[in-house]
Amino acid sequence: MSEATGAGRVRRGRGRPSRTETAAAPATRDRILESAREEFSERGYEKTSVRGIAKAAGVDSALVHHYFGTKEQVFEAAIEVAFAPALGAPEAFADGPPEGIGERLTRFILGIWENPTTRTPLLAIVRSAVNNDTAAAVFRRLIATQLLRRIAGRLDVPDPELRAELAAAQLVGLAILRYVIKVEPLASADLEQLVARVAPVVQGHLTNP
Repeated sequence: MSEATGAGRVRRGRGRPSRTETAAAPATRDRILESAREEFSERGYEKTSVRGIAKAAGVDSALVHHYFGTKEQVFEAAIEVAFAPALGAPEAFADGPPEGIGERLTRFILGIWENPTTRTPLLAIVRSAVNNDTAAAVFRRLIATQLLRRIAGRLDVPDPELRAELAAAQLVGLAILRYVIKVEPLASADLEQLVARVAPVVQGHLTNP
């Protein structure tokens, strides 16, 4: 409950945003999310704190809790935005003949990683997920509910969920080696060469008997 203070002012209850902060809620929320993505990208999940996110966003840490809750919930909200470009994958590979879905999906996913704008937040997600069980659980939940199930739902074959996961494992493994660990000569290989070599494997996972 709020308490009266001198000069007729009312002190806010602990952890509650001010009227000014509430009025600017959309902009404040977006600023917190942007700061969270940057903090997780630079420091990883383990070393990022709600207090650090709040400081980077220029707000009180109570406001971060008010909008998002725990650090895990802040991370999930931040990576949902960062992961959004990849959520177009089901539509990308479904738009065409079945015999070409392996190439379309491979080209789409690698295209996201090739673009510096979309690659940077993805690097933050992967690095955090690899190094922390909590971050990995959040990433796994996002992948399962928003990507793999949608891909599986477009496959008219036995074991669609397993097939979608195998295709994803192929592409995620490639992305980690090429963009995160930067193993040579894979890291410097021509993109078209990679698509030509990997797409048939992805196709096989998705459609072969």
